[in-house]
Amino acid sequence: MDQPSVRRPRGRPRKTAEELDDGNRRRKLMDTAAKLFITKGFAATSTRDIAAAVGMHSGSPFYHFESKSALLFAVMNEGMATAVQSQQRALAALPADAAPRDCLRVLIRHHFEVLLGPRSGFIPVMLYEWRSLTPAQRKNISRLKDAYEAAWMPTLQALAAQGALQAEPGVARLFIFGALNWAVQWFAPKEGKSLDELTEEALALFIRTA
Repeated sequence: MDQPSVRRPRGRPRKTAEELDDGNRRRKLMDTAAKLFITKGFAATSTRDIAAAVGMHSGSPFYHFESKSALLFAVMNEGMATAVQSQQRALAALPADAAPRDCLRVLIRHHFEVLLGPRSGFIPVMLYEWRSLTPAQRKNISRLKDAYEAAWMPTLQALAAQGALQAEPGVARLFIFGALNWAVQWFAPKEGKSLDELTEEALALFIRTA
């Protein structure tokens, strides 16, 4: 007699508790390393410092990352990859007929979240420790950064076609990112404006309203 077939769940198999725990430890290492790289600098931070801050034995980080350089790269690379993915989701959530101004609002608001939100630690690491990467590592992250910024061009070109942009699209993109990125230096969430308020002010700064 034939045995009844067993229905297997579709999609990826669920991660085991051990795999989830490893993933959590890896994430904690990256978040902690990012904070130490910002406060002490990459060169002055040892793997022993990172392990101690996480509550691990001094050699434990090497289970997840082969070197301190690999950890630095992972902080930047995974942070940038996550930003690209979340930006794609933010744009995909817009209606198909969204006005260019509304698209730019979404892009700016998302970028502020990348810069100033709860998972923003990789941004100052990128700004201050870029030269600590190897040429190959810089090339990989530059590819992600270029993809992230290129997603702004259709919106900026549409605004330029409407006569609403204050500069040529390629130049405008450089100015916009320069201005927005500087917010990591002065923004104080408990003292200043909300990210939504910052978004509206940035929008008014970059495009004509009439």
